[in-house]
Amino acid sequence: MIVTLLISFKCFAINKDLSTARNFNIKKDLLLVQYDCKTDVDDLQSVAAFMTLMSEPKFSKIHYHAVAGTYGIQEGLYVPPNDLFKLAFGTNWTDANANLEEAIEQVKAIIKATLSNQGDIWIADAGQSDFTAEVIRSIQSDLPEINISQRFHVVQHSDWNEKVTSQDKLLFVKKNSDYLKIPDGNEVGNGTPGFRSAELIDWENRLTNPQLIEIWQLAINLSNKYNGKEDRYKNEAIFAGGLDFSDLAEVCWILGVEDIKDINQFFNDYAN
Repeated sequence: MIVTLLISFKCFAINKDLSTARNFNIKKDLLLVQYDCKTDVDDLQSVAAFMTLMSEPKFSKIHYHAVAGTYGIQEGLYVPPNDLFKLAFGTNWTDANANLEEAIEQVKAIIKATLSNQGDIWIADAGQSDFTAEVIRSIQSDLPEINISQRFHVVQHSDWNEKVTSQDKLLFVKKNSDYLKIPDGNEVGNGTPGFRSAELIDWENRLTNPQLIEIWQLAINLSNKYNGKEDRYKNEAIFAGGLDFSDLAEVCWILGVEDIKDINQFFNDYAN
């Protein structure tokens, strides 16, 4: 009986998440893609994959903003992403590593503009939730009339990311937002895309957009430069010549395209 109840509850929770993930409003909502860049280089390739997805015509009008350096309490060196972020996002990104307080203010201004237009905030935490907590706390202080738990949707895919988030801040985010924990994007066949593989992928000959090719080349070059260097995390898939953009699973979930199986299908569907 207890097992049956647990299974029923789990199924209800999954269905609730699936339903919630379909509510992104391209006309009004803001998508924040936040990358910790510490110390795994997978964030770099996740940026390239994100821009590949955004090149799809049906997503071209999405209002998004990227943030670098949204790390938590993990040890290890930062992976400098600035050259890649400039190439991929132009000026549409914020550097939380360089100046945390200034970054909070910059992102808060973008959020306020969205909220005033009756849009919701969707956060793909491609890393830890420490920065998210500070932003939500600041919005609460400035706009106490806003129902934060209904207007902020935070998506996380990694158990490890949760473990190295300051636990008081993780609890704060879970209590003060529509927090969704989805299956890990590093694995195939668990309900979200599996975007990590040591298999060699002929991505360059499948892409036709020169700008995307340039972004991917820089992302991979930087990945190889910093992967496992100076005690940074060694990403075995990337070290073997494969790819890892597992953090894109959160964006796919938000946009309702989480039925992509793996890296090969991603390039088949979105390379052109």
